[in-house]
Amino acid sequence: MPRTDNRYERARIIGARALQVAYGAPVLIDTEQTEPILIAAEEYDSDVLPFTVRRGDGS
Repeated sequence: MPRTDNRYERARIIGARALQVAYGAPVLIDTEQTEPILIAAEEYDSDVLPFTVRRGDGS
C-alpha cells in the first residue's frame, strides 16, 4: 500500500531519518549520495523506512 503522508509528515520523517544517518545509523539502500538529508529522501521514496505515523483522527 503506498504511503499517504502529507508534506509535513514527509518532512518530519525525512528529517528524523537524516539525523539518524548523520549520527551513524546504517543506510538502508544502495546510493551514491553522501548528504544525510538526500540519503533519507531516497530511502523515503524507496519506501524502506520503518516509520509509522499516528494521527489524532484514528488513521
